[in-house]
Amino acid sequence: MATRHQEDTLTAPDTTRLKPPPLFKVILLNDDYTPMDFVVHILQKFFGKTQEQATQIMLQVHHDGRGICGVYPADIAATKVAQVTSHARQHQHPLQCVMEEN
Repeated sequence: MATRHQEDTLTAPDTTRLKPPPLFKVILLNDDYTPMDFVVHILQKFFGKTQEQATQIMLQVHHDGRGICGVYPADIAATKVAQVTSHARQHQHPLQCVMEEN
């Protein structure tokens, strides 16, 4: 039980809860020029996917126009987008990688 003193005030402890940071999906977009094996390579190199997982995502990109590579906090998602874009340009591929809030 809380007690009060003449000059002191007792307050209840703060029960503020912080929301977890928003997460972002990293998505590869289909184009007519980037080879399928390069997309599989990207998924393995930057997202740690197995050959089978990378192939499934690559086929989703090919058939649906986009495929989710992973879900990350904003700074990690932005870094992955930059890494994929840079690597694709170094190999002269127009592959696009974007991030969207989950």
